[in-house]
Amino acid sequence: MPEAGERGPDFALPSTDGEVRLGELLSRGRVLLAFYFEDATPTCSTEVEALKDAYEALRELGAEVVAISADGLESHRAFADRLGGLPFPLASDEDVAVARAYDAVADGDPRRSRRALFAIDRDGTVLYVANPYSPNSLSQLEGALRALGVEV
Repeated sequence: MPEAGERGPDFALPSTDGEVRLGELLSRGRVLLAFYFEDATPTCSTEVEALKDAYEALRELGAEVVAISADGLESHRAFADRLGGLPFPLASDEDVAVARAYDAVADGDPRRSRRALFAIDRDGTVLYVANPYSPNSLSQLEGALRALGVEV
């Protein structure tokens, strides 16, 4: 797992907004990667809605958000619709290769990612890690937001 101070592994994944590449996102600003277990589950809905709520503050600082799970694009689109639309992409990591690279594979289910947050600086350096991440832990989300420059 990349720790704070190490480089985050690069990746390219299909998403609800087309292909997302970490390197390309970093060329525009910092990035918050949010791994989650499964579309439309109550806890994952809470996680993604919290990111949606924080999105404007992150964008004002030039930060990008990408949420990643093993679900396919059709499932992601339906999930985003259920949440009233999302201002950031849901990326599909169906073979959990990116989750493996970030050591964010779910305990007990190697076909899914666990909930985890990684705040990554423009040069690819990981600024903050919450792995595992609990959507009920306000301090973990605040830590990621603070690392990206949001005053909380």
